[in-house]
Amino acid sequence: MLRVEKVNAGYGHLRVLRDVDLEVRQGELVCVIGPNGAGKTTLLRAICGMLPVDSGAISFDGAAMHGLAPAAIVAGGVAMVPEGRRVFGSLTVRENLLMGAYVRRGAARKAEVRRDLEALYETFPVLGSREGQLAGFLSGGEQQMLAIARAMMSRPKLLLLDEPSMGLAPLIVKDIFRVLEQLRKRTTLLLVEQNARIALQLADRGYVLERGRVAHGGHRDELLKDDFILKSYLGTSGAGAG
Repeated sequence: MLRVEKVNAGYGHLRVLRDVDLEVRQGELVCVIGPNGAGKTTLLRAICGMLPVDSGAISFDGAAMHGLAPAAIVAGGVAMVPEGRRVFGSLTVRENLLMGAYVRRGAARKAEVRRDLEALYETFPVLGSREGQLAGFLSGGEQQMLAIARAMMSRPKLLLLDEPSMGLAPLIVKDIFRVLEQLRKRTTLLLVEQNARIALQLADRGYVLERGRVAHGGHRDELLKDDFILKSYLGTSGAGAG
């Protein structure tokens, strides 16, 4: 579904991504973990068209997508939940969700959007109960749920999530990942996450990004048994892991 091949990208003269190869197959949840500054957010920005690729290729469903405008990428089936949530604080919950459906056009749009709103209110009951409230007055966890639901309003084939647990209390993080477990039944997910343990436990496969390069990659079970990953990201070792 998504293929990233030998991608190099960065900011001005600063090279961040170096020959990155990554694949996401339809129906998977793939996670990318790594230390701060490894290039995880840069990778997502390159995929969704917010950052130009210096070299290499990015394709989605067999068609090249590097070089496309972000709006065209969303219209093509790829949506992103950005780091820090970035909801529209001066708009209501409902208005934020409708913003997520801006790429959907046609005579049937209103009825479809209404049905999708109701479906998302079932997945996120707190949003349904507060649909008329300004998003800026929601808690951090509620804003994160709103950001995810807003991205889902574009009906993505692939949903990119950038650090959805950042800044949230442990109990709220569990709620967020329970929601992601539900969403994986509807769409394919590429998750960038600092909390390596919870990300790997949920994912089908994972990649470790270090200094802009893919250092490790494989099935979740392989990564959870890898001594380097256990010591570096999970705070344990093979001998003591069970």
